Amino acid sequence: MTRRHEVAEGIRRRDFFKLAAVAAASGVVGGGPLLAQQRGGRGGRAPREEVPLAPLGNGEPPAFQFQAYPGGTGALMEKLWVESGGNPFERHPIEIAAWEGAVPASEEEIAFLPVHRLSALIRDRHISPTDLTEIYLDRIKRYDPVLLCAVTILEGRAREEAQQAEADLHAGNWRGPLHGIPYGVKDLFSVTGAPTTWGSEDFRDRVIDEDAEIVVRLRAAGAVLIAKLATGRFAAGDNWYRGQTKNPWNLEQGSSGSSAGPASATAAGCVGFGIGTETQGSIVSPARRCGLSALRPTFGRISRYGGMVLSWTMDKPGPLCRTVEDCALVFNAIHGADEKDPSTLSAPFRFEQAPDLSALRIGFTEDAPEAFVDKLRGLGANPTPMVELPNGSSNSLGVESAAAFDFWVSTRPEPEPQPEPDPEAAGGRGGRRRRPRFTSGREVLALDYVQSQRRRHLLMKEVAGAMEGFDMFVTGSGQVRLTNQTGHPAVVVPYAISDGEDNPPQPMCTTIVGALFADDKILSVAHAYQEATEWHRRHPELA
Repeated sequence: MTRRHEVAEGIRRRDFFKLAAVAAASGVVGGGPLLAQQRGGRGGRAPREEVPLAPLGNGEPPAFQFQAYPGGTGALMEKLWVESGGNPFERHPIEIAAWEGAVPASEEEIAFLPVHRLSALIRDRHISPTDLTEIYLDRIKRYDPVLLCAVTILEGRAREEAQQAEADLHAGNWRGPLHGIPYGVKDLFSVTGAPTTWGSEDFRDRVIDEDAEIVVRLRAAGAVLIAKLATGRFAAGDNWYRGQTKNPWNLEQGSSGSSAGPASATAAGCVGFGIGTETQGSIVSPARRCGLSALRPTFGRISRYGGMVLSWTMDKPGPLCRTVEDCALVFNAIHGADEKDPSTLSAPFRFEQAPDLSALRIGFTEDAPEAFVDKLRGLGANPTPMVELPNGSSNSLGVESAAAFDFWVSTRPEPEPQPEPDPEAAGGRGGRRRRPRFTSGREVLALDYVQSQRRRHLLMKEVAGAMEGFDMFVTGSGQVRLTNQTGHPAVVVPYAISDGEDNPPQPMCTTIVGALFADDKILSVAHAYQEATEWHRRHPELA
């Protein structure tokens, strides 16, 4: 191309973009007359008939999917295949020790047993699934008026599933460690024939007549669903339309949120285990408040299908239990890819009941509890101080929750104008009202959202660099904001009991954050700690 032709081509390109800008400003889009002139004068063509857009609810996923591995899914799969030395998708069963000694005489003692001991009682025919289910149904009906932990108690379904579990057992079909174990699921997940309220009065009577995928998988494992458990309104905090869900250790205190019901009911011995969700602290926080063991898995390891969406790139289901071993049993039954949730993938999970702690690279942050780190050292680990972790956040939650709840916000009255701050009020904020939820993200530009996600990817690479050479690290704070952006797994572990000078004594917990897809390793280390300590055996005394 000659210089003259290059100049002419440049002029044509500039003219095109000028005309395009004018067209956009004039509201002419989609190949209208102005742009058609630049394509050869076909402006007289009949306009294309607009196709109506399909309506969107809360759950439809976007075409793009978040992957909690900076190198992408392909590189991750190749890495997992090499590291596993075979098939990374193979499931590895977790053995349950036989029941030894006398069977507990009181129903209360049975109710507070961990899942792996309840499982031994059922498998070895010391208690039937139907009798165990009645124990938990009685407790949840007795304590829910005080704890406000249950939205719907599913007596009919629970008895039917317990009877099926008992029949299977008599037929010699033991489905595994969760066979006959009563549990509850956070009321963000749909269950056939029961309300799915999301903690909101607006949806108090709404029935989504379908079982969420996590409920389907637990039923296949033989577990018995006895209740839909409370969540804060639209998964925020521990307050919902009946009131505040309480911490069983201190009834003057809420159980934290938003997996408030699963934490409260599990800590109170009203269910064998609970299923919660986390977007930005909603498993870790209530588990710590209620003194439980809990797993917030690596993003994408458990299907969210049938659950309320806050953020397609951050929401994660996980178990809240009385021991770390129980978390491993529940996770092993429910993890893995699901075509109905395109963010999911299958990855190896090999929980070790007797890990070699000296072979694992364990770090700790400056705020990690000294007693916990010292105990790991005494068990053979070599904990090493971590470098400072980076700081960073994104607008993911605000924008994605606004999109997920557009179906609800767009049908509601316009919010009242914000009043001016009262200068006489403390801090000058007395007259300001909080902005209605799910509205701020509606004003973020698409450009800003994409740029925020690009910076989030850089943050993921920075965290990967900070964790290089470590399988996990112990942290007092939990690092929930950072690690929910990056998708890292975390396990909550009780390590002490408070002195109770000003408040009733209750457990103190710390968090182990794992490398991506190292859920099995952090659970194995936390289990080794619990095998050598007694803190997880404590439970609240309920009148």
